[in-house]
Amino acid sequence: MNAPDATPVIALMDRLGSAARSASTAMAAASTAAKNAALLALAREIRAGAAQLAAENERDLDAATRAGLAAPMVDRLRLTDKVIALMAEGCEQVAVLPDPIGEMTNLRRRPSGITVGQMRVPLGVFGMVYESRPNVTIDAASLAIKSGNAAILRGGSEALHSNTALMALVARALAEAGLPGDAVQLVPTTDRAAVGRLIAMPQYVDVIIPRGGKGLIERIAAEATVPVIKHLDGNCHVYVDASADLDLAVRVTDNAKTQKYSPCNAAESLLVHRDVAAAFLPRIGAVFAAKGVEMRCGPRAKALLAAVPGAKLVDATEADWAEEYLAPVISIKLVDSLDEAIARINRYGSHHTDAILTTNHPNAMRFLREVDSASVMVNASTRFADGFEFGLGAEIGISTDKFHARGPVGLEGLTSMKWVVFGQGEVRT
Repeated sequence: MNAPDATPVIALMDRLGSAARSASTAMAAASTAAKNAALLALAREIRAGAAQLAAENERDLDAATRAGLAAPMVDRLRLTDKVIALMAEGCEQVAVLPDPIGEMTNLRRRPSGITVGQMRVPLGVFGMVYESRPNVTIDAASLAIKSGNAAILRGGSEALHSNTALMALVARALAEAGLPGDAVQLVPTTDRAAVGRLIAMPQYVDVIIPRGGKGLIERIAAEATVPVIKHLDGNCHVYVDASADLDLAVRVTDNAKTQKYSPCNAAESLLVHRDVAAAFLPRIGAVFAAKGVEMRCGPRAKALLAAVPGAKLVDATEADWAEEYLAPVISIKLVDSLDEAIARINRYGSHHTDAILTTNHPNAMRFLREVDSASVMVNASTRFADGFEFGLGAEIGISTDKFHARGPVGLEGLTSMKWVVFGQGEVRT
């Protein structure tokens, strides 16, 4: 049997890539006023189109349920009234952020007479591959517009109706502001070959940003021939220190785990110092038991939780210490010291987000310095590791890489610096 002909998909992706490259030139030169006008228009379009968006999203939800999509994926797919409102608010928040494009820094005069500095410029064209969350379409579009980039977006097949409806709003907003319609494009096919072509078009695409399951991101990282901004998983830790305020610790740990189970910044591992374990674990265990959270425990933790009514206790395996559950499951282990907590986080964590709960300032500062993660927190829920919560307006993704961008990637993560030189006729001798 002959393999399917990929030529039509390649031709489609090349057309999208060529159009994006042309649009990127116009976007790089676009005024701040025009970009902000497009963002404000998009916010209005989202609010005005809320009913239609909900209807199209319902089509996706029905299909996903019939197809047996996992519950966390269905949850990520859902466009609630709150999510729709946050999309519009995110566009407005990005609009009021300072425009980074054209900013010049580090200007200094050299002995030769020239003045040397750096200017912030757009990356050019970014491709984005993502699953489930249709609100990512608006996050990507708003950040592309404000950062002066062009974007090619490939959402998951399970969100096709939602993404198509959202992209129609983006197109209207770009047209209203007089910006090129090809500045943000949605790949109109669910053919997997489109992803393979998107991540291998360096002549058109400057960077790829995957958002989705670990399998998707691993595939893209392995096969892409353009740079990739990524994180593979989110095994986020909460460490309750010996000097923690236990009321605070219960409240924050509960939020970090149960406020929402499916995001990558939800806590998956709980480390508790032995000195407070007897006082703390029964309290948080009761909270988890009431919410149906399964606790996969080390032996000392299990012994302290055994008397909690209704507690779902399981003996942890080695694999549990590194697992991203995305579900009402958490691993729990007692540690004997701050040193042990930091070492375990650096060994088993995913370098995404980790938090310490403590009243000991030196311990907090050590944790901030020594935990090798993109976001490190003191006395705050890991759920705050988010571009919107960090004041970035929106985020294009989370990066656990150490080059170019790290943590929530907002406007500056979609730019780079070029060197600029001002002279008055100087020549090198």
